[in-house]
Amino acid sequence: MFLRVFTTPILLALMCFNLLPASNDPGWNTKLDGRVQFYQTTELGVLVVGTDKSLFALDGETGEVLWRRKNVRLAESDVAPVPGTDVMVLTIERGGKTLLEAVDLFTGKAIWRTERVKGSVMQMALEMKSEVLVIVFARDIRKKDHEGLHRKPIVYAFELGTGKELWNYKVESEIEMMPSRWTVEEDDDTVEYTLNNYHPPMFLDGRLFLFYEGVTGLDASTGKQLMREKFRVNEQGLALTEADAVFDESLLFVSGQGRVRAISRANNEVVWEAKDLGMAPQMFLNGTTLYVRTGGQFTRLRDGEVVERGPFGVSAINIENGSTRWRFKGADSGITNVAFFDNSTLLLADQDDLVVLDSEKGKQLRRVAHKVSKAAFLLANENGHAVLGGANEIKAFDVASGRSVWRARYDPPGRGAVRTIGAIAARAGALYFRYGGTVTTAATVASTTFRGINLAQAGSSVRWSGLGRAALPDLTTLAETASREYVTTRFRALGVASRIQDAARTARNLQETVDRARQLQGVVTGPRARDVISSNLSISDDIDERLLDSLDPAHQLERLSKFLWRRKRLTALKGTWMYFYTELPGKDGKGLAGVNVNSGETERQIRLDDPDYRFTTDETINLLYSARDNRLAAIPISP
Repeated sequence: MFLRVFTTPILLALMCFNLLPASNDPGWNTKLDGRVQFYQTTELGVLVVGTDKSLFALDGETGEVLWRRKNVRLAESDVAPVPGTDVMVLTIERGGKTLLEAVDLFTGKAIWRTERVKGSVMQMALEMKSEVLVIVFARDIRKKDHEGLHRKPIVYAFELGTGKELWNYKVESEIEMMPSRWTVEEDDDTVEYTLNNYHPPMFLDGRLFLFYEGVTGLDASTGKQLMREKFRVNEQGLALTEADAVFDESLLFVSGQGRVRAISRANNEVVWEAKDLGMAPQMFLNGTTLYVRTGGQFTRLRDGEVVERGPFGVSAINIENGSTRWRFKGADSGITNVAFFDNSTLLLADQDDLVVLDSEKGKQLRRVAHKVSKAAFLLANENGHAVLGGANEIKAFDVASGRSVWRARYDPPGRGAVRTIGAIAARAGALYFRYGGTVTTAATVASTTFRGINLAQAGSSVRWSGLGRAALPDLTTLAETASREYVTTRFRALGVASRIQDAARTARNLQETVDRARQLQGVVTGPRARDVISSNLSISDDIDERLLDSLDPAHQLERLSKFLWRRKRLTALKGTWMYFYTELPGKDGKGLAGVNVNSGETERQIRLDDPDYRFTTDETINLLYSARDNRLAAIPISP
């Protein structure tokens, strides 16, 4: 399969078609062929929906059905978009065998298939330069209780374009998995388990690193094990008690079981260990110093409760030898995440105080009583304020003076099941952080919100962990990943979208005028248009609706250009609104109140009297999606 790479000039060329009008549609409500089991947004704006009868792909902006695969009932863990591409992978159980199928997100047509795998897709990593796609599978992941589940994952590596299996690797022993939710809808409700309690695999230096039982390094081309450091993860039955790995030019840093390890990128040997730190769930690198947060708030796997574990503090480690430059232990009553305010100033908070530290010496510069209920996350906003928040409150402080700048508080509704309200509130809070959580560049070593820090970026590797499937109540963990890139700027098209490159190349050579755009549209509607846009791949018999096939080539190009431009917007999107589930003022009932984290103004209100706990948003087009029975609705997000 010949792969196309869309870069910024091509996307800008697509703009000159004048084919991307803004939608004035206030929303939509679509009736499907059965009860909605799940729905997922994708970075291309295609909404993937599973009912108890079919799998649908909808235009997220209009609700139009792009395609439907009938007579197939899939769980959410059977469907996963491949980050940085126009491909989605499906796992389908047929006759005791598992069929893994890579399909074109826009048409539903199969790109490649294999029957050599078993189980559901849990996590992925994609190395674009070598075109290697790694998928982690786990079998029998559904249970009718929350008593825990242990499974032995299997890692498969494929050629991205052809699906050829390169190698597979079996994790040594069974590991504990995490429920996708802790609410029970019905007596016989089945809960899916995930690997969201582990950091996803990461490509680096031609190796693949796994983080399920410590850290394992594999040769990315052969799957041969090159290094193994075994230690306990998910300590005390808590999710993500270890930090995501970070690295510099020569070392890879991993944490676990009370210590930080520096591993040589040249020979895979452990260079040094910093011991007796305690749980170390957050690390970031600035120059020659590795900053490590110890202790914090964690999600308990068996019941979803958020608990605190210490010792609480921050340590600064010299990456040359592992010695401790300083250690701050002044977070006496818990700790949130740690954030850089600028190159020399650290921010942290416990349940009582906001603390400002000198990052070079660890000296406390300022301590202010914040009076924020159940403080869970901390960030620096665009206006240079420290913003501290919790489940129902958010407050901004001037870092220089410690003065409170603004505050917003929204208590959850007083009516309804406490457990369900808690799940909805957690989902609402997660909407802010989702633009930095699930698909990340592998080499982000410090927050992109940190000012003046020179980041090391891998550039060609992306990861996926299906965190969208879990209503993770731990806002501290979500805040730790909020700074990562949500979508990589590189993009590979394998399906019908790859056929527009010839048209895009022509567009680059034209001036951005309406007349020239019309000339270009004339080119793509000529005799070669069908060859340029249409795919010659075989069509699955069970796909009986395909919107693109009903459009002429010019309108196919228009539709595809719109999706690609939406993705381009997503690469630059930053979270702006923190949502709270609450009683809205007046007679509006229950819903979401969106507070701008930069100004403190409540700029959005979305009425949701009986929301689906799975609701999600697409803020490139300002729509919120929620399902009930056989209907999926897109609700406008507006001031």
